[in-house]
Amino acid sequence: MALIDDFNAAVARSKELTKRPSNQELLELYGLFKQATDGDVTGERPGGFDFKGIAKYDAWASKKGIAKEQAMQDYMALVTQLQQSYA
Repeated sequence: MALIDDFNAAVARSKELTKRPSNQELLELYGLFKQATDGDVTGERPGGFDFKGIAKYDAWASKKGIAKEQAMQDYMALVTQLQQSYA
């Protein structure tokens, strides 16, 4: 359970960053979070003019096949990296 506890702590820390991450960093966080919590992407890719939905779907789809545990570790590493770069 330590990995899940560490992951949840990283999620909390991601909400306390002193600077807003770039859109690309936010999408990376989103994709890793969804892969860690829900596994491989499901549903259909949004269409039309739902650019935000498309970007989020694609960020999650880019993580397809990554084990949940690995996605948690990657998420934690990215949050740590963001905290250090904004310090």
